[in-house]
Order: sequence, then C-alpha cells, then structure tokens
Amino acid sequence: MFSRAGYALKQAFSQIGRNKSMYFISVLAITAMMLILGLFFVAFVNVDMFAASINKDYNVIQVYLDDSNDDVDNEQIRQELEAIDGVNNTVFESKEAAMETLRERWGDNGYLLDNLKDNPLPDSFLVYVDDKEAADTAATESVEISGVNDVTYYQDTIDKLSKVTHFVEVGSLISMVFLIVVSVIIVANTIKLTVHNRSKEIGIMKYLGATDWFVRTPFLLGGIFVGLVSSAVATGLIYVVYSKVVDLIGADIVRMLSVNLVSTDYLVKNLLVMFIALGVGIGTCGSIISIRRFLAR
Repeated sequence: MFSRAGYALKQAFSQIGRNKSMYFISVLAITAMMLILGLFFVAFVNVDMFAASINKDYNVIQVYLDDSNDDVDNEQIRQELEAIDGVNNTVFESKEAAMETLRERWGDNGYLLDNLKDNPLPDSFLVYVDDKEAADTAATESVEISGVNDVTYYQDTIDKLSKVTHFVEVGSLISMVFLIVVSVIIVANTIKLTVHNRSKEIGIMKYLGATDWFVRTPFLLGGIFVGLVSSAVATGLIYVVYSKVVDLIGADIVRMLSVNLVSTDYLVKNLLVMFIALGVGIGTCGSIISIRRFLAR
C-alpha cells in the first residue's frame, strides 16, 4: 500500500517537473480565479456585517436635540414624539451615554475618541416604532417639532445595503460558476497533455494489468497539487493586501461608519478553507475528465 502511494507521489511530481510550464499556467489561472472570488467575498462579508450592525436598529429612529434645550423643552418634545401614531416608546440618551455607545461600537479603536477635547454628540431620543410605515411617519413628523435638530432613520440605508449585498452575492455566484468551469478546462488540458506524453508508458502498464486507479492516481495528485498551490498563493496575496487596507483605512471606516472592517484573521481562515475546497475540487475534476477520456479508449 505504502509502495503504491510512494510510486503515485513520485510519478505525480515527476510529470509536474516534465511539464512545468503547463502546470505553472494552470496555477496562475486558478490563482487569478480565486483572487477575483476573494474580492467578491471580501466585499460581501464587509457589506453584510455593516448591514447587520445597523439592521438591529431598524425599528428605532434617533431624534437629535438642540444643545440649547433645557429639561422642560426635552420633556415637551418627548410628549409630542409619543403622540405620533405607531410610536411605542421613547428613551432619552444623553450625550455622555451616546459617547459610551460609540466607544463600544468602535471596539479596539475606541481609544481614538480620547483625543476629543469636547463631546460633539448631542442629546437625543431613541424612538421605538411598530413597523416601517410608522417609522416613516415618525421620521417625517419629528423633524417638524420645535427643539429637534436632526433625525437619523436607518431603514433607507438598510434597504440600499440589502440591494448591494444581493448584487454582490449574485455576482459572486455567477463569477464562481464561470471561473470554475474555465479552471477545470485548463487543468483538464494540462493533464491531457501530460497523459499524451506518457501514452506509451500507460499503454504498457495497462497491458501488464495495471488498474485504472493505479494509472489515474498520479494525475489526480498532480491536479490536487495545482489546486493546493493556487489556494496557498491566492490566500497569501489576499492576506497581504487586505491587512494593508485595514491598516490604512480601517480606523477611518470606524470613524465614518462606526463599524469595524472584518478582521484579517477571520477573513483569511474562511478564505483558506473555501480556496482549498475549490482548488482540490477543480484539480480533481480536471484530472478525472482528462484521464477518463484516455482510459475509455
């Protein structure tokens, strides 16, 4: 058993060495495919996380108050807000509490807020509503209340993000199917050339009674090797680029959107698993397709 495995590995690396250029082209093609899919994956997980972060506030409207308001003014505003149809409850949030909430959302980057001399956030009311229709009504009417400075309503943003997420998801699936087919064809042609170069040797092996799997295994290992190398290269490149992006603009994204980018470690671990599965699958399918045609003769 071990001697057969050793023979298969030896033959696999031997045929890779004899057809270096073709295998190299296969690695480049599959790596390029994985890089494109990786870009879609990076965009998808970050947009999805941002949507999930604000989606929890879909039933909340934040009504910001003028700094000149006193307690009496704010109480009057509360009564007017609660009088709006569809409003369930209102919760006052001081500027100090808002700062603590923002600090929590920024996570590890919360220390950046320590550089602020004054708290720029205003007092506000969190207005809880029944549904989207009530939210639309409350958002429109609360702006007209005296002493209200601004209103934040997340539903429109959530709807837009949902469309973007859906677009990225569909684009990823279409691209994946197309690129996988192309990659399988490239690997199949590479293995087919290798099989052709060893046709006499394989013919002799078959004549001496070698099984199809004994003949097929070295080529199968060669295809899997191409997939694994491509997976490692693609993952490494995305790790380098994405970590640089996080270092350069991660803090800016947090400041602008109050949402962290997906961590590099989480992204790379998931990409590596996905790429290995894709790479091994592509290499295996390409090898089986090419060698089966020859063995069927």
